Amino acid sequence: MLKQMKKNNLIIKPPKKDDIVEGTIIAKQKGAVFLDLGAIGTGIIYGKEFLEAKSFLKGLKKGDRVFAKIIDLENEDGYIELSISQAGREMAWKSLKEQKEKEETFPVKITAANKGGLLSEISGILAFLPVSQLSSEHYPKVEGGDTNKILKELQKFVGKELLVQVFDLDPKTNKLILSEKAKDLKKIKENLKNYKVGDIIEGEITGIVDFGAFIKFDSLEGLIHISELDWKIIEDPAQAVTVGQKVKAKIIDISQDKIFLSLKALKEDPWREIEKKYKKGEIVKGKVRKFNPYGAFVQLSPEIQALCHVSEFGSIKKMEEELKVGQEYDFKILEINPKEHRMSLALAEKKEEKEPK
Repeated sequence: MLKQMKKNNLIIKPPKKDDIVEGTIIAKQKGAVFLDLGAIGTGIIYGKEFLEAKSFLKGLKKGDRVFAKIIDLENEDGYIELSISQAGREMAWKSLKEQKEKEETFPVKITAANKGGLLSEISGILAFLPVSQLSSEHYPKVEGGDTNKILKELQKFVGKELLVQVFDLDPKTNKLILSEKAKDLKKIKENLKNYKVGDIIEGEITGIVDFGAFIKFDSLEGLIHISELDWKIIEDPAQAVTVGQKVKAKIIDISQDKIFLSLKALKEDPWREIEKKYKKGEIVKGKVRKFNPYGAFVQLSPEIQALCHVSEFGSIKKMEEELKVGQEYDFKILEINPKEHRMSLALAEKKEEKEPK
């Protein structure tokens, strides 16, 4: 049966394990289904493979044609053992790969949500649509970036259909990542040709998150990072802008399909004439705002922040022992660099202790 066969003087290639074949249902028994595979013989679906596809097989009748995967070329009864479920998965992965290559858009029904994104199922394959791959229209622009609030917004999509494309897939690890915004990329890239770094645009604030604000203009959406909202220190973007507010902003970077803008670039730079207000070597009062591995950030005015480097203390632990966040101290200006918007400080009291008597 497994040797090379002839039919109507045509040579028929013998089947191999893992081949996908098409057959006609010729009989159904309790726990088994038989398929006519033409010249290569008769196939059987039974045991574990029958149980896995039981609900699907239940809806089939004699004469129906189905695809199946060969898992054994000849069992002890002389039948070719088949799997419907494995064939379905392989064909589904093949179809998804083709859709990715062709950049096809198709609808999926959202079945669940978690804090990272949305879940769906395609031909029995679990698919994930990350928050980062949602369209700007559906992206959860939650104030403060509260993950519980983001999840609440995402749960609104459960049971609904979204148009997506395959973003990434790996059958070996059962990874299937979808993208909703991919379908808009061509249009976005086309519109981006009309803009360049340095352009000033006018748009509307569409969302506020803990790391900045989103602004929409000319069917495009960009991000104003919290550090680009104002020259003064902003702890909460909602302090600087509100949803629905019309603003002018400057494009400071375009990276692939992402646009980054700045509001402070259109405001007077307080560092431009900083050396008229502050002098190297003078003692100034400053409030400690926060610590990081490099040192303490010190606010000298609403717009000016300087750094007292950790090396001035010897270690982070000693720095945190001598300075407290929210308290004011006297600092000595060590260096002023207007071009790089940088000022270096030393704790004045500490410097005085080091001076010889």
